[in-house]
Amino acid sequence: MKKRSYTCGLDAAVDVVGGKWKALILWSLHEGPRRFGELRREVPGISEKSLILQLREMEHCGLVHREVYKQVPPKVEYSLTELGQSLNEALIPLGDWGEKHMKTIEAIPAA
Repeated sequence: MKKRSYTCGLDAAVDVVGGKWKALILWSLHEGPRRFGELRREVPGISEKSLILQLREMEHCGLVHREVYKQVPPKVEYSLTELGQSLNEALIPLGDWGEKHMKTIEAIPAA
């Protein structure tokens, strides 16, 4: 497996949280563990396939913990690891910035 190499901290952070859905999934998990169906409802527009792929990537990076409960029917919950919680804390100011400037950003014509 190839070792990752970054030019700066922002490069590393964007690699881990990059893409359309990861930050929204992280934010959804901020309040506590969620089952797959809950995540799907809380992240509007995400397909089942995309959610599965994003959760796998985030689990691989150590941001998300997947807990499988041995019961019938099977129950699986996703929660943030310490690394995921620390990333969420770092994203809060970015979310605040987005809230503050949302109207301006929405007014920009799509490319």
